[in-house]
Amino acid sequence: MRFETVTSLAIVTCAIAACGGSGSSQQTQPIEPELRPQPVLKSFSLLASNNAELETDLEFNLVGSTFSARIPDDASVESLVPTFTFEGSRVVSSGVTQISGETRQDFTQILTYQVSNQVGATKSYSVDLNRFTGLPIIYLTTDEPVTSKEEYVNGKFRLDGWRNYESVDEMEMKIRGRGNSTWAHPKKPYQIKLDSKRSLLGMEEDKKWLLLAEYSDKSLLRNHLAFYLSSRTTLRWTPSGRFAEVFMNGKHDGVYHVTEKVEEGSNRVNIGETGFLLEIDQPDRLDPDDVFFRTSTYLVNVKEPSLDYGDPEFEQIRQHINEFEDVLLGESFKDPVNGYAAYIDVDSFVDWFLVNEIAKNVDAQWYSSIFLHYVPGDKIHMGPIWDFDLGFGNVDYADATYPERWWVRWNTWISRMLEDPAFVLKVKERFASLNAQRPDTIKNIRTWSDALNLAQAQNDSIWQTLGRYVWPNPIFHDTYEQEVEHLVDWFDTRMDWLAEAIADL
Repeated sequence: MRFETVTSLAIVTCAIAACGGSGSSQQTQPIEPELRPQPVLKSFSLLASNNAELETDLEFNLVGSTFSARIPDDASVESLVPTFTFEGSRVVSSGVTQISGETRQDFTQILTYQVSNQVGATKSYSVDLNRFTGLPIIYLTTDEPVTSKEEYVNGKFRLDGWRNYESVDEMEMKIRGRGNSTWAHPKKPYQIKLDSKRSLLGMEEDKKWLLLAEYSDKSLLRNHLAFYLSSRTTLRWTPSGRFAEVFMNGKHDGVYHVTEKVEEGSNRVNIGETGFLLEIDQPDRLDPDDVFFRTSTYLVNVKEPSLDYGDPEFEQIRQHINEFEDVLLGESFKDPVNGYAAYIDVDSFVDWFLVNEIAKNVDAQWYSSIFLHYVPGDKIHMGPIWDFDLGFGNVDYADATYPERWWVRWNTWISRMLEDPAFVLKVKERFASLNAQRPDTIKNIRTWSDALNLAQAQNDSIWQTLGRYVWPNPIFHDTYEQEVEHLVDWFDTRMDWLAEAIADL
């Protein structure tokens, strides 16, 4: 009886334990918890019904973990309501829970949206809303049309710096036209004078700024490239430039090159209280109030300070520049103590020459935009460089069209200095340095052009310069990409030619 009871108990125990026993290899399998779906941001959009700034709905494209879209105009993106779908329990951005169709967002910067589910799993997405062409935007309003290069017009200035630059709230300004041949183009260049000094687009603060139209330069990059090359030298100061879209009285005028002006100033050509900023110029380019003097070879316009004929300062600078030129053209010009080197900062003349010769800058041989500056007690410094929209082969009325042969070396002063072996040695050393940077320079040209891709398309939709002759283009192409490649090829060929020519000096 006892045996049967034990047996029965064993059978029951075996049934409960699935006949495993303490020595059995079979284990009880735990029941898996219910699987939770992974968090996913499925779609992202901006609906016109929720955003008065938008004319049509805007759907974002997902690539990897980035949702991206572009607003095709300059609409404000600082307070938009997105619509999105997701799988999960919560969507958060910058620590704030996001409600589709309700929560407003500032899309000026790239945003991070984080989706989570009930068990704590999360996934992050970037949301990138680009606006217009991606460039900063300058808004100008004027009291009347700008029709003069001499008379300022009152107006207001505002800068939307977008993602890379500080914005400038609306402020008073004055504006006038500028340029010589460039003023004749349909797309006008301007000079603006702000009510107070401001830094624009990361450049040093000042009141006066230039808006270069770059109308005949279809790459838009020639001045920018020259500034870059000059910045790789020892020249004291080189203008900086940034690209921006410009709206004048509500009308889009295209992309402009916003640059610092060549003028006296602590943040520009620093000549202090006693120095002089000079420009080699031509009689037909002079304004009625310009004060100038002549050497045996050049007309020299005194840009700064404001002088009258007969002023002691005028006689001082006239005499000093003429004395330098007399020594340079004299028999003992190579003398390191009493020759031309006693009057000038030789390195600045070397650097100025090479930047202009690389660009084969048509005006720099003898005509205009040849700047130099002098502070009494110091030496004459060449520079800053200026005016390269007709450089790098963009001219059809001179040999400067072609990437081969010398050009600026026939400038009277430079030509004479190249008769001095000490000057030639410095030219060879400096060119070797610039030539070693050629791959980086070409890479930068393409990087700049990529950044302007949307802007140049908008610009050409307004001015329609691609595929047709604009004075003084020696050649023109149907696409922006071809214009950029032409610039790269010209520059590359020019550097090859100069490498051999300079070695033979």
